Amino acid sequence: MKLLIAGGTSFIGRALALAAHAAGHDVAVINRGVTPNDLPTGIERLVGDRRGDLSALHGRHFDATIDTIAYRPGDVVALANALEGRGGHHLQISSVSAYQAPTFEGLTEDRGVLASSEHVDLEGPIDAKSYGPLKAACERAAVATFDEPLTFIRPTFVVGAYDATLRFPYWVARLRRGGDVAVPGPRSNALQYVDARDLANFTLRCVEQTFTGAFHVAGPTPPARYVDLVERVARHVAPAGTRIIEVDPTTVLDANLADRFPLWSGRSSETLLAVDPAKALAHGLILRPVEESVDDVVAWWGARDWPKHWLGAVEERALLASVES
Repeated sequence: MKLLIAGGTSFIGRALALAAHAAGHDVAVINRGVTPNDLPTGIERLVGDRRGDLSALHGRHFDATIDTIAYRPGDVVALANALEGRGGHHLQISSVSAYQAPTFEGLTEDRGVLASSEHVDLEGPIDAKSYGPLKAACERAAVATFDEPLTFIRPTFVVGAYDATLRFPYWVARLRRGGDVAVPGPRSNALQYVDARDLANFTLRCVEQTFTGAFHVAGPTPPARYVDLVERVARHVAPAGTRIIEVDPTTVLDANLADRFPLWSGRSSETLLAVDPAKALAHGLILRPVEESVDDVVAWWGARDWPKHWLGAVEERALLASVES
């Protein structure tokens, strides 16, 4: 197949490009040409900007287009206009955040309701509040501008190497250091995730088999629980003597440290981190053990310097001291 990947050099897009190339497809990626990449020479590199020049796509035909970086509806429309119906099967990477949060765990694709973007600036900044509504708006834009076949992939947290958000890598790196590790409760908070390679493999399967509609690409099922997952990662990489110390969520919030604990949903569980992936599993989604994702991060991260936005040792000790006092 002749595949076009919008993005293609960073994290999810990189995993997709590598998987498609390994499967023998004719792969082209298009992006601004800014992100350094380690893609094989057999993958064609096109340079273009949705907010500027996409002439690199002029006259080109593809069997399928995979859009990994649609964040605003204008991005979707710009790509559609540049392809002029020559993109083939259109698959868009969305997010479970595109939904209105349900009141129950186990949401299926047929019961999900996309979030409203009525009061969101469609060209404004992307933050925690606007991200979901903008993803929903992107899905609506795709329905309005692309012909069938059309597929939406809705993952939850994506984990693994080359993760620019450094969310899951924080926990891997912190647990490798050992000692007393602060983890915000409650233990019962739901948490789902998917390795970028598993997401890539399933996405590729969807275009190869022309699977259409929406798919939750998330696991495990039933969902993991936040502190349990941290303890599982600790068993795999933490040195002997490491202690996981659960901290009351109010204590974390009062210390203004909520943003220092990646993947944490706060005082209570989020139903969007406990969706039902049965449809994707029935269509061939395979979820690897989280230990493989951990090993992938360890090999990639190595012994890099501790990022400034991660929780520092002094802050962590002070937080733990307040718990023990």
